[in-house]
Amino acid sequence: MAKVAFLLGPAFEDSEMQKPYEAVREAGHEAVIIGLKAGEKLEGKQKQASYTVELAIKDANPNEFDAVVIPGGSSPEALRLDPLIQSFVHVMDEVGKPIAAICHGPQILISAGLLQGRILTSYPPLQDDITNAGAAFQDKEVVVDRNLITSRTPKDEPAFIRETLKALEQVPSVRS
Repeated sequence: MAKVAFLLGPAFEDSEMQKPYEAVREAGHEAVIIGLKAGEKLEGKQKQASYTVELAIKDANPNEFDAVVIPGGSSPEALRLDPLIQSFVHVMDEVGKPIAAICHGPQILISAGLLQGRILTSYPPLQDDITNAGAAFQDKEVVVDRNLITSRTPKDEPAFIRETLKALEQVPSVRS
């Protein structure tokens, strides 16, 4: 089974964390919440969910993970400029590990410089940011471009989760 990093900051979109996190765990994969500070309690912007950071990004080795999920809301904005967050996703992308980002999640990918020549979707108002980062924007419920899996909003969560789980089934686990 896969070991999946969930990159999380404050004011995440509740369901965009809850539903993929639960689906990944229910499928038998390990889910690890990574943030800026271990032990920090983070609350969703809708105040319907809260999680505690299990591992600080400074202690997270991307080589020990099979995939990464980036929930939306304000969380990506809080994480995107951290050089260790950028490095983490950059390493994951270099080796082709799945990176699933929903809503504002692609902001981290923009800041990490990963979008040149890629195709993705996001929260629609980010379209110009994505295009300016060198990617093609598609207004669809889910877009899969090689190892990138992206979706727009909470209404797209079923497709996002389906494609994320499909990608997890295809990766050899780092624990193999």
